Amino acid sequence: MSLLQVTFITPFSLASENLGSNYKEIVLPHYDFWTEMKRMSNREIILDMADLSTLKFVRMLHVMGVQSTDFAFEQPEIKALINAKNKVGKYDLLIAEQFYNEGALILGHLYQIPTITLSSFGNTNYFSEMVGIITPWSYNPHSFISSTTRMNLWERAVNVFVCGTEHLMRTFLYYPSHDAVLRKHFSGLLDVVPTTKQLERNISAILMNNYMPLDAPRPISFNMISVGGLHIQPSKALPVHLQKFLDEAKHGAIYFSLGTQVRSADLPAEKLKVFLDAFRSLKQRVLWKFEEDSFAELPANVMIQKWLPQADLLAHPNVKVFIAHGGLFGMQEALHYGVPVLGMPVYCDQHFNINQGKANGYAIGLDYRTITTEQLRSALLELLENPKYRDTMKRSSRIFRQRPLGAMDTAMFWIDYVIEHRGAPHMVSAGMDLAWYQFYLLDLVAIAAAALLLPILILCVCLRNSKFKPKTKRKQH
Repeated sequence: MSLLQVTFITPFSLASENLGSNYKEIVLPHYDFWTEMKRMSNREIILDMADLSTLKFVRMLHVMGVQSTDFAFEQPEIKALINAKNKVGKYDLLIAEQFYNEGALILGHLYQIPTITLSSFGNTNYFSEMVGIITPWSYNPHSFISSTTRMNLWERAVNVFVCGTEHLMRTFLYYPSHDAVLRKHFSGLLDVVPTTKQLERNISAILMNNYMPLDAPRPISFNMISVGGLHIQPSKALPVHLQKFLDEAKHGAIYFSLGTQVRSADLPAEKLKVFLDAFRSLKQRVLWKFEEDSFAELPANVMIQKWLPQADLLAHPNVKVFIAHGGLFGMQEALHYGVPVLGMPVYCDQHFNINQGKANGYAIGLDYRTITTEQLRSALLELLENPKYRDTMKRSSRIFRQRPLGAMDTAMFWIDYVIEHRGAPHMVSAGMDLAWYQFYLLDLVAIAAAALLLPILILCVCLRNSKFKPKTKRKQH
């Protein structure tokens, strides 16, 4: 079987990976989305965005999605793809990122090929509209709110409001804005420019970066495929200095990273002191991803470095706790290697991920804005010394890792499947072909309501006419 030829459109070159002669990449300039995000949020750093509302974040992501799509279509490399001759038969499949990247779906339309989207943020409630199923808001929280699947009355009310408002925002703001970008770039090329909703109808499958127990059971369609942990590769040897630091940690080690977007170095001085004082009081060693070269008065048991090989560190048996912001990739790596988490979420899905870990018993959550030295020390000691967290995490790790196929093999199976079956239309729900009022049975509700109300209405009219009918005088004899 010959290798598939792959063309990768990306702002991040993989040329150094030597992926083979069948790999070609189109490298785009980086789109600066943070300038607009800062303007909309009136915040300078991500750490200050923790108090923004869920719907504010949603609106910011909508703007980012539309503007980044417009930016991409302006690039000469993309224009060359769009205007290429003899498109039909050149490719067999389009794989596109699902994260507010709907405009890219038009490439599948232009090249007349099926589309698979890859959702790096897992499953979310609005996917149900894209695959023709219903996701009950009663126990499926919005990805950006802090509730788990066990919601009380108030949490369900908030969830319905957020999910319903997002649906309206997508329908009346986001999709029309995307449609305007598509018309701007494709009106001269296509007689009829498809809408974003029409392009979504061409999605054959969604590869979702989720899996148990970080995500809970919920309705899915045949073409929604869980491939959580797709990015996790076999662990590699650590650099010598890191290997030595961890090997010599007789009492274990703590790994601390707030991810790529959230910078530890942006924490205010008084919060940095909280962490330093807590770490200084521990006998464990601490590896801290810190974005500056040096740190005044760094405790002897703490090592800082601008970048650290996170997954390879979590694989080391001496790493006992992961201090994290709760990003999905990091949580999956912690689950994969069985390391309990001390979570300090900042925004978006991080709150849900940490709260799901708390509910499952392998995480503790703290608010970095109000944290004290004693709270941090107490939480770390609880995770380090109470065996229930490590035991629960080990069980959760087995759940996460035990699958019929690994994440990558699962993804490759369905990619091959969609290509072989020319889009696999048999996997797409018939709900996609129904009008919205048919999908939600509103036509039947209307008929049932009419059947109930019509006899009552007729009876009321008859009684009214009978009441006001003039009486006939009887003749006297």
